[in-house]
Amino acid sequence: MEVNQYLEMFIEESKDHLQACSEHLLELEKNPKDLAIVGEIFRSAHTLKGMSATMGFEDLADLTHKMENVLDAIRNEKIHVSPEILDVVFESVDHLEEMVMDIANGGDGKRDVSSTVAQLKRIELGEEAIPEVVTTTETSATATASTLEFDSFEQTVISQSAEQGFNAFEISVKLREDCLLKAARVFMVFEILEKDGDVIKSSPSVEKLEDEQFDQQFFVAFVTKESAEDMQKKIMKVSEVEEVIVSTIEEQQYGEKEQAVQEVAVTATATVEAEVPPAPATNTAASTPAKAATPAKADKSHAPVGNKTIRVNIERLDILMNLFEELVIDRGRLQSIATDVNHGELNETVERMSRVMGDLQTIILTMRMVPVETVFNRFPKMIRQLSRDLNKKINLEIIGAETELDRTVIDEIGDPLVHLIRNSVDHGIENPTARLAKGKPEEGTVVLRAYHSGNYVFIEIEDDGAGINREKVLAKAISKGIVTQEQSYSMSDKQINELILASGFSTADVISDVSGRGVGLDVVKTTIESLGGNISIESTQDVGSVFSIQLPLTLSIISVMLVEIEKEIYAIPLSSIIETSIIRSSEIMNAHNQKVIDFRGKVVPLVFLEEIFEVPRKESQGDEFHSVVIVRKGEKLAGLVVDSFIGQQEIVLKSLGNYLTNIFAISGATILGNGKVALIVDCNALIK
Repeated sequence: MEVNQYLEMFIEESKDHLQACSEHLLELEKNPKDLAIVGEIFRSAHTLKGMSATMGFEDLADLTHKMENVLDAIRNEKIHVSPEILDVVFESVDHLEEMVMDIANGGDGKRDVSSTVAQLKRIELGEEAIPEVVTTTETSATATASTLEFDSFEQTVISQSAEQGFNAFEISVKLREDCLLKAARVFMVFEILEKDGDVIKSSPSVEKLEDEQFDQQFFVAFVTKESAEDMQKKIMKVSEVEEVIVSTIEEQQYGEKEQAVQEVAVTATATVEAEVPPAPATNTAASTPAKAATPAKADKSHAPVGNKTIRVNIERLDILMNLFEELVIDRGRLQSIATDVNHGELNETVERMSRVMGDLQTIILTMRMVPVETVFNRFPKMIRQLSRDLNKKINLEIIGAETELDRTVIDEIGDPLVHLIRNSVDHGIENPTARLAKGKPEEGTVVLRAYHSGNYVFIEIEDDGAGINREKVLAKAISKGIVTQEQSYSMSDKQINELILASGFSTADVISDVSGRGVGLDVVKTTIESLGGNISIESTQDVGSVFSIQLPLTLSIISVMLVEIEKEIYAIPLSSIIETSIIRSSEIMNAHNQKVIDFRGKVVPLVFLEEIFEVPRKESQGDEFHSVVIVRKGEKLAGLVVDSFIGQQEIVLKSLGNYLTNIFAISGATILGNGKVALIVDCNALIK
């Protein structure tokens, strides 16, 4: 059987079965006597086991089989569901997910799960599970063993470096368990190393480290003139690094390793040489489990396996989008010419071309869009585990999971959301006793909400916890030198809240395994801003906090309302507009030094765009009537005052380039059909 032919299908179906297992396990925890739910989990596990065995992934099949035995015993009422048993089954599902992700990224799906397998066997025999603390201790003890082995070239480099007075070190770096953006920390470690010497080798490989395909520990062979003590201190300066062990590499050490693996290396080299040529793999190449994963390994340049239909490099979609953008600009030009010429056949042809391009545009834009549900699905299980770890009662509500985002944004937003939710649960939600003392329900609530607003998607993490203690935040910020005592007097509540986004800031009295509120939020902020978004915080002490993330849809083609101010043309995204209106000057009122109007019973503030964009006027406008565009951001409204409305049009969103970043209330520009440039208004920036 040609394994690679079915690999994509295997990956996708495995993810579906594991997601089903997680969802049903959460249901089973709420209804432990409902054996029908156990049957559903058993069927998903049984199917996954068969698929894994067929594909040659024996480790995956074996762990699934052990989990299946426990489920079968529960189904036949030989053992009864308990939180301890579910903990071990959840842990098994976590391992299975990691194995499948490893296979999807070109690995072989192998993983040390011996402690989990031992737990499953004990449960199957009716014994109690081994306490988790013991398992953790055993794991950490074995994790310190080195995995570095050197080939002849690497040995030569180390030997020659020693002759020239360099020190050869093997550095073991262990990250904290709650480290979320592991690749970022690895990058910071390597940046320090490369300033002081040369990296000879790493385990796992650099590619796997970049893809975060490792637990918490990695090893580096390094030559430098610095001392071991200095290197250890420098690396420990990196945030979220828990332990650094620097040991000297002796010639005898790598010589023994080489001798021990010499025979295997010869065989492995021959195998690799046979597999490297790009010729299609033969059927015999898939005859053993080890070789079954080889085709996936060889395809390092491609994106991870996992689509049901066809894999397309995201760069190709970008090229397709750019070409289509040019067509849209030309379509606008043709429509303008057709209107001027007023030729029957030309008008008919342009109209037909517009309809076809509209259908094509819909397909291209939806190709890259993915529901945020793919990210949100992981959080119920995470909240369940955190509730148990922290002895808190927490209810997670998910709203708007069907909201769609660009695939590139979806891939990056997962880790920041994990970190924000962990912070809300750890130091936002109080323990049950404290909540009851404050008159709150015993169970805390975390709401994860997503919705569209204009050209943006907003993701909010809201909790009904303790909120942010502003006095404590200010005191900490002053002691850390982030702000001065004088600056603190003039700071608004919003500015004080956002101090927790500063690098290394934390208000936690005790550093927990989960996180201190603020630890690592600098990385979260950096990640979100790199996606063209931003994060804001609203908090009331003892009431709760809302972390709001604003992300661009990254749709390059949008529908807008073109408006005119003096001789300048601006584009307002149609998705932000509620309606347009003509109002009398007499209808404008003043409230708190702000001009407002009464719009359907609501007080709506007016924003004069000529003032915002400093549009020069030849003569002052004394009109009795004003053209107003009513726009919204969530529940908030504003009226944008312009000179006149031009009409609706589809335009191509173009970046302003590297020199015009952070222009207030402008999200980009577009080229109109007549060749003129119009600026696109960012309505969200104008609504406070």
